[in-house]
Amino acid sequence: MKLNRFNPGSIRVRGGGSSGGGFPGGGGGKIGCGTIVVAAVAYFAFGADPMQTIGAIGEMQNGAPSQQTAGPEGTEVCETGPYALEACNALGSLNETWQPLFSEANIAFQQPVLTLFSGGTRSACGAASSAMGPFYCPADQGIYIDTSFYDTMERRLGAGGDFARYYVMAHEYGHHIQNLTGMANQIRSVQSQRPARANELQVRMELQADCYAGVWAGLNRNLIEPGDMEEGMTAAAAIGDDTLQRSSGQRVSPESFTHGTSAQRMEWLQRGLQTGDEDQCDTFADLQG
Repeated sequence: MKLNRFNPGSIRVRGGGSSGGGFPGGGGGKIGCGTIVVAAVAYFAFGADPMQTIGAIGEMQNGAPSQQTAGPEGTEVCETGPYALEACNALGSLNETWQPLFSEANIAFQQPVLTLFSGGTRSACGAASSAMGPFYCPADQGIYIDTSFYDTMERRLGAGGDFARYYVMAHEYGHHIQNLTGMANQIRSVQSQRPARANELQVRMELQADCYAGVWAGLNRNLIEPGDMEEGMTAAAAIGDDTLQRSSGQRVSPESFTHGTSAQRMEWLQRGLQTGDEDQCDTFADLQG
């Protein structure tokens, strides 16, 4: 995508203390809005159990209480650091795309803060390492991306290209949308009341985020370049729960899915891309009981 003219809002770059490298539902309103599966990073780079890593990511995004405090504010850096300028432009485009939709729906909008880090960082949801990859913290409305994850996507998962990276950020931005609209809190409440369906509900949240990532791109179709669609589909396929489980030598276990299969993730991303309409992202429409 040709993203080179957007005001990014707030972005900060942090270094990490550990080693490491150096991409937007249903409900009553117009907007209802999902983490990118990053267990592949833990498996391919560190030999960790992907499903354990998925659990850790879920805790971060659910805003579990933590004794950690957020790290010091960084400065806006859009010209230095790996992927910084690209990330600034993507964040600016996401803000410019979603803010008018909130205005139309008469919902208060707050831009998220994007933090690029290397190796490790702290958020209001706790400490994070590169093994966790990208995540959203509702407690400080922050999107956190370890830039080494992008390198892993390309080298280990075969999911390179700028649009694959935009997909990562746009997906995490979807979690911010859910936080602002109250969708995330509603789903967490139902999950606590019906724990047997917690994974199913989480999958639907994540697939909705994939669809919203596609909506963002669909609403900026004039910026799409040849090959972008293919990059996005490749990334979505590489991080499906079934694909990750097979890659780690595990049996495919649908009951433990948290993000959906490769086919599901590609389907919902493509729906958003093709329609550019957030109303088409209701992943809860067929929910029974």
